[in-house]
Amino acid sequence: MAASSSAVTRNATVFLAVIAAGAALYWLREILTPLAMAMFLAVMVDGFARVLEHRLPGVSRRAATPLAVILSLVIFGGSGFFIYENAASFATQLVDYAPRLNAIVQRVAGMVGIDAPPSLTQMIQQFDLRPWIGRIAKGLQNFGSTAAFVLVYAAFIIASRHSFERKIVALFPNRDSRQEAMAAFLRIRDGVEQYLWVQTVTGLMIAVGSWIAMVAVGLHDAAFWAFLIFIASYIPVIGAVIGVAAPPLFALVQFPTLWQAIVLFAVLQGISLVVGNVIYPRMQGRSLNMDPVVVLLALAFWGSIWGLVGAFLSTPITVMMMVILAQFDGTRWLAVLLSSDGDPQHLKNKKPGQPPDAGMSSEPAGRRSRKS
Repeated sequence: MAASSSAVTRNATVFLAVIAAGAALYWLREILTPLAMAMFLAVMVDGFARVLEHRLPGVSRRAATPLAVILSLVIFGGSGFFIYENAASFATQLVDYAPRLNAIVQRVAGMVGIDAPPSLTQMIQQFDLRPWIGRIAKGLQNFGSTAAFVLVYAAFIIASRHSFERKIVALFPNRDSRQEAMAAFLRIRDGVEQYLWVQTVTGLMIAVGSWIAMVAVGLHDAAFWAFLIFIASYIPVIGAVIGVAAPPLFALVQFPTLWQAIVLFAVLQGISLVVGNVIYPRMQGRSLNMDPVVVLLALAFWGSIWGLVGAFLSTPITVMMMVILAQFDGTRWLAVLLSSDGDPQHLKNKKPGQPPDAGMSSEPAGRRSRKS
């Protein structure tokens, strides 16, 4: 009876702690979201640096990180410039398609029994845009300040990665505890990097296939749509829906006939199904070991408290939580529920004989063990 009462008390404490943590994450979202994005960006840059070190001849460990930072800035800067250039032409085309939009509005209104629907111009004139303009301006201002904080945080995280090993030694003086902590960190890092790699490769597959289909039917701004589909692929479930539905809807506005939209929808749906149900499971394998229902719940939870940033980071954050919860007896049952096969420790197991790699450093394990 005493053991049962202790278990109930412990589980109730964990449940209340989860609720309190969720409330704190929501109230502190303006502070925590830039930090979370910076940590995510630091992991990306660190993984990119190790790839450059191992794949490019003549690139040392010391030169790999600055090179990865420069290439990452070039990629992100080029992506931002690409969006800026194409968004302007996209908005201009929407204005040119106003007559077509009016025809679609009249057709839909006739289907629902409205005899004289207002035109698109009349609806825009009746709609007060001033509050929305203010919200958009505030959103752009917040985006700029958040991006600046993310870059500053990421720079400090990357610069301080060399002290990670000393912090681990100070936190865990016992050798066994230190090795367990390093192994848990490696599972988190490898899980996030595997997730990024798989999402990037499969997103490129979907984006390239979609671009070919859109060019074949003659859809305008096919490259812009393909880039948006690639970005949306990092958001679980919702990204695939946006990628399949948005281009066909735009095709309804551009073309006077329906066959282009129907063909585009069928092709995009086929590409998404093949990549999502055949290629993605083979590449992902058991690396994340997360239940699909948990992926959906994580998307809903983190999206509700952190918005778009939470939706983007929902899977990596849940992977990190699962590994951390599995380290303690009192919370291991939560990690078991989050996992796919009931074994949360199976996340991205190392190959036999592969030495653990502490933190963000690529220093050989033998050298570190001698230091410790």
